[in-house]
Amino acid sequence: PQPPSRDVVVRALYSGVSRGTESLVFQGRVPVSQYAAMRAPFQEGDFPGPVKYGYLNVGRVEAGPAELVGQTVFSLFPHQTRFRVPVGAVTPVPDGVPAERAVLAGVVETALNALWDAPPRIGDRIAVVGAGLVGCSVAALLARFPGVRVQLVDVDPSRASVAATLGVDFALPPQATGDRDLVFHASATQDGLRRSLELLAPEGDVVDLSWYGDQQVTLPLGEFFHSRRLSLRSSQVGSVSPERRGRYTPADRLSLALDLLRDPVFDHLITGESDFDELPRVMAGIAAGRLPGLCHRIRYGPR
Repeated sequence: PQPPSRDVVVRALYSGVSRGTESLVFQGRVPVSQYAAMRAPFQEGDFPGPVKYGYLNVGRVEAGPAELVGQTVFSLFPHQTRFRVPVGAVTPVPDGVPAERAVLAGVVETALNALWDAPPRIGDRIAVVGAGLVGCSVAALLARFPGVRVQLVDVDPSRASVAATLGVDFALPPQATGDRDLVFHASATQDGLRRSLELLAPEGDVVDLSWYGDQQVTLPLGEFFHSRRLSLRSSQVGSVSPERRGRYTPADRLSLALDLLRDPVFDHLITGESDFDELPRVMAGIAAGRLPGLCHRIRYGPR
């Protein structure tokens, strides 16, 4: 039926698979204690499953307020061809940001929030451990800071080409440069987090963006953690960083993330695309590790 004035009907153009979180959901690995916290904004069903999950959706408004009809919008909606949501749940995609690239908005928003949690300073030596989609998004934003030296660290040597495209250095974990003022960790592995602590200079900070699901993580806190006075903190996009909460709402933060996507360098973070009808096979392949890459984009409608 015709939507009320407070709703919009959106036909999807593209959606993105959030590899780490969606794989854990697909595999039924959301801890019981996190069932409420890990609900997607428009999730249907309950954990452990079956659930309709996802939060990187770009579409075109078909019905609703006149000023929005025909506009391309981003929303935190699961993979679905057509849907109705409140007007406040969609954010217009700005001119200069292709719909194909706008699927990254939620990921860039996560990276932006992390940089608000631990703002870089001019001259800082920074490592980003984990060259997945979130880590590469953090590195892409850090590359814009003047005087900041950034090294992207990953176990996959092929990610060196992505690092070069983003304008940052690359190293395998054993060769990573230490004495870092700040480390952003996004590998979602115990080894990655341990290596992040090892790379810090005295009184340095690790900001952990990873979500481990039901995986237990053991750290060497009896070694140099205390003697170097290191800090370990989490960053989670569910709420705006306390440093910016008085000035930015979540909607403001998402609008800023979309604006940052004017930079075409982010196109290099999309490494695969499939039709919506292929999503069951694609999601199984991603969760099993058979389809590696960064962002896998889902296409709706004809090629």
